[in-house]
Amino acid sequence: MASIVPLPVDLSGLRLEPGRGLARQLYQALRERILDGRLPGGTRLPAGRQLAERLGISRNTVLRALDQLYAEGYVAGRIGDGTYVAELATASLPSPAAQTQSASSPALQLLDQHHLPAPLDGAPRAFRVGVPAFDLFPFETWARLSARFWRKPSAARLGYGEPAGDVQLRELIAAYLRNSRGLHCDPAQVLVTCGAQQAISLCAQLLIRPGDQVAVENPGYRAAGHAFAVAGARLRGIAVDGDGLDTAELERAGACRLVYVTPSHQYPTGVTLSLARRLELLDWAERHDGWIIEDDYDGEYRYSGTPLAPLAALDRQQRVLYVGTFCKIAFPALRLGYLVLPAGMAEAFARRRALDMRHSEIGTQAVMAEFIAAGHFQRHIRRMRSAARHRRDALLAGWPRQVPGCQAIPAVHAGLHLCIRCDSLAREQALIAAAAQGGVELTALSGYWLPDSAIPADRRAGLVLGFAAVPEADIDQALQALRSAWTLQ
Repeated sequence: MASIVPLPVDLSGLRLEPGRGLARQLYQALRERILDGRLPGGTRLPAGRQLAERLGISRNTVLRALDQLYAEGYVAGRIGDGTYVAELATASLPSPAAQTQSASSPALQLLDQHHLPAPLDGAPRAFRVGVPAFDLFPFETWARLSARFWRKPSAARLGYGEPAGDVQLRELIAAYLRNSRGLHCDPAQVLVTCGAQQAISLCAQLLIRPGDQVAVENPGYRAAGHAFAVAGARLRGIAVDGDGLDTAELERAGACRLVYVTPSHQYPTGVTLSLARRLELLDWAERHDGWIIEDDYDGEYRYSGTPLAPLAALDRQQRVLYVGTFCKIAFPALRLGYLVLPAGMAEAFARRRALDMRHSEIGTQAVMAEFIAAGHFQRHIRRMRSAARHRRDALLAGWPRQVPGCQAIPAVHAGLHLCIRCDSLAREQALIAAAAQGGVELTALSGYWLPDSAIPADRRAGLVLGFAAVPEADIDQALQALRSAWTLQ
């Protein structure tokens, strides 16, 4: 009998780690060598026993790896002559050049320019922006409702659901908006989404044509701008002053397909769009056949009087698309929001959403529906609003009276964050760096501006502080750390 020819390729770099699936590791290592050409087609592999001895593993482990390679067509057997690497068409093998060419597509180039930054890891700390009071969520109640649903779910709700979302949840959202926000809408106009960002992205996909000009607040919520830009829009930053979006500047901006606004509590400056500006904005949309996307991300947090009626509640011409979210009342990981659409658009938006994901996960929707129907949601809102007010008060009371290079801390009537202007970009960066050394998170206002903004860099500087994420004791401790860190500045 002829002796087995050893594998002509050096396997010295092949290392298998015990306890991590030896057969799978061997399969992947051989597959990689076949695909990158280190084991070219026609190469004869050693017998299973030889390969096992060489790698210090059992013959059965080797045979399982080879069986998988046989099944996927990477190797072939010749009767009485052993196992050989299959002849693969070179066109099917990936190459670095092909990967580089793929990465240069227009869509991927846009995505490379407009993407979300990596999220902050770990539990929230002072003064993280955009985070509500996780510690106050009634997880036991949520768990009980979830267990009740999954203990014996209706068979009718276990198949493919409505692309627009669970019918009961949409009815309850419409009722909540009517009773608490003064926004009258039909449940058929409500589209359940995986958070506000998906709602904004849907608006970008369906309302924008490549090359359209889109007006956004400047400074503003950059993730919204990224969604519009990836859809092909040309972003036009519109200034924000003490009354909110400058509608006179919007008028001068020329033809805009739509405008994105955060009227109840502008992100990030915290100002409220005045009634006069709201009416002017609605008039602009009617005259220019434009759309308004209203992001009411934290509208429930109003500390004097009741929450303001949304801009959409004033709309009589069906020009406003209203974005809402549960993430600022519950927690961001919930990924549950909604979009209230003009009646004629709802079906089209639901069809478009179904192309990305057939429908939202039913368990979360069903539990949230029961959470609202049983009164837990409204009670939780009141508790969260009260806690945010007390945490705001702790920040306002403990903030240093004079911080060189910073304006005075503003009054805060709404929302979960505040904004303090700085005299220069250098001062903003120095204060943030010193705070980080003391374990305190501060966010730079300069990061919220469009990169091509004509506003001088020093006029973009400031500090953005979230105050709702941690209890008052943690806020006091963070303020002490800030005072210590900043005395050295």
